[in-house]
Order: sequence, then structure tokens, then C-alpha cells
Amino acid sequence: MIEKLAMMPVQPTADQITDPVQETAQTPVKTFGEFLTDSLEETNRLQHESGRMKALLAAGQVNDVAEVVIAGQKAQIALNLTVQVRNKAIEAYQELMRMQV
Repeated sequence: MIEKLAMMPVQPTADQITDPVQETAQTPVKTFGEFLTDSLEETNRLQHESGRMKALLAAGQVNDVAEVVIAGQKAQIALNLTVQVRNKAIEAYQELMRMQV
């Protein structure tokens, strides 16, 4: 014999309910300019780290060559991403300039 189970809706408790306005007030919202500045600073940091690792390798102070290669690849990927973002921004600007008002 199969018993029928009653489906009861789940009621959230007071601690499970969150206020979306309160959540956004606690986390600062970054602007596009701030994201761009942060990413440029990170790219610069990775470039400097790669240069430092290469200098240490040349001085014979690095035991694992893979660390130097990884640092160089991270810097190269970050730089490539930065260049692509710049290219897209220039394309968007040029498209705006072509628009007739």
C-alpha cells in the first residue's frame, strides 16, 4: 500500500531571509575605472615579478626554472589581456565617433 505524503511548503526562518539592499550597502560597488585601474596595477605587478624572477635566474639564485617560466607566462597572459581590452575600448570609441548625430 502506498501512502500519500502531504506536500508542505517550506517556510524560511528569519535568519534565512536577507535584505538585498542591506547586502549591497555592505559591499562597495566598483566602477569600471576602478576595475581597470586594479587590473593595470596587477599587470604591472606581474611584469615586475617576472623581471625579478628572470634576474634571480640569471644570478643562479633560483632552484626551479619552472617558477620563472610560470611567472613569465602569467605576465604575458595579463599583458595580452590588457592589450585586448585596450583594443576593444579603442574600437568602441571609434564606433562612437562614426555615429552621426
